[in-house]
Amino acid sequence: MEHVFFCTGHELKIPNIIESKGLYIYDEQGKGYMDLESGVWCTSLGHNNSEINGIIKKQIYSLTHTGFCYSNEILENSSKSILNVAGFKNGKSVFLCSGSEAIEISIQMAKHLTEKRVSMTLHDSYLGAYSSIIDKSKNWYLLNWEPCNNCTKIEKCDQSCEVLQKIPKDTSEFIFEPGSSSGFVRFPPKALISNIVQIVRNNGGKIVANEVTTGIGRTGKWFGYQHYDIDPDFIAVGKGIGNGYPVSIALINKSTARELEKKPFHYSQSHQNDPLGASIVYGVIQYIEEKKLIPKAENRGLLLLKQLESLVDNEIITEVRGRGLMFILDIKNEEITNFLYNGLIERGYIVGNRGSSLRIDPPLIISEAEIDTFVNALKKIKSSI
Repeated sequence: MEHVFFCTGHELKIPNIIESKGLYIYDEQGKGYMDLESGVWCTSLGHNNSEINGIIKKQIYSLTHTGFCYSNEILENSSKSILNVAGFKNGKSVFLCSGSEAIEISIQMAKHLTEKRVSMTLHDSYLGAYSSIIDKSKNWYLLNWEPCNNCTKIEKCDQSCEVLQKIPKDTSEFIFEPGSSSGFVRFPPKALISNIVQIVRNNGGKIVANEVTTGIGRTGKWFGYQHYDIDPDFIAVGKGIGNGYPVSIALINKSTARELEKKPFHYSQSHQNDPLGASIVYGVIQYIEEKKLIPKAENRGLLLLKQLESLVDNEIITEVRGRGLMFILDIKNEEITNFLYNGLIERGYIVGNRGSSLRIDPPLIISEAEIDTFVNALKKIKSSI
């Protein structure tokens, strides 16, 4: 790999994977690895899914890319399908290529409609790779919700709270990442989020649900925001909706779509509303619904969470947090984290190494037997420390 520039900050552990199927990838020696990161949390239906591959092949031989003045009916069918599962009946959608793009266009539309200047998110959110959302030194307000963790009144949180009173009145949009917290899996209190949404809305701002990592069944519901009592104006969808293919979507609810009709908004890029990506989205949604993977993700997630929690000993694993099939294991120190991480890879299990934590995001198709084998392997490695 001398000519490939790797700049993600992650160490390349297995340089030549040549086959994949379901939860598993295989190197050139034929060694199999259970991929409990789902790629970069993208392959929600598993690697090399034959049904999704069939959809890709069919669309490739029809039409893969469109221009600005012609399209294909799969866009309408796919749009109605994703809007339906999101509860955005009669809304609209824009198909793009990455989660960062879906968030970016949602922010642009919000600012266009509200004519306000400040974007707001929680202090530990990750919103994407664009400089416009990485550099938060100007026209951003980061709400630090850490004090809420120890607040004795959080269940009865109201707008008199000092944290809430600091929200700028000229907030254009509140971008809510419901639980990923930059990959460290923290779940803000429902009462806090409800109050933030109400304040921003009362001031004329919009609500954007950032579902790039928490959507498509990852949290045991179609979208992570559905664990909260809120109704967003926009939903940014990415990762699992393409099962590894680079497609994302910005969803717009009905009332906001009507606003955009009255106040036209322009945004264009070469692969906007491509039929290939839209056909994959349609197929992924059908597959999830036919296989009933959302309730399975919830049930198997509860099983895995219980098993992981049994490993907490405050000496090696200090805390486990999870919802659906999204988990983090906080580890006592980075040395122990690396020992567990490398031990799992040696035994054929891939998880995410977050320095002080291990991240686990298995495909929605994971079985109870596969959960058991992984947890048993982790127990053995842990017991050898």
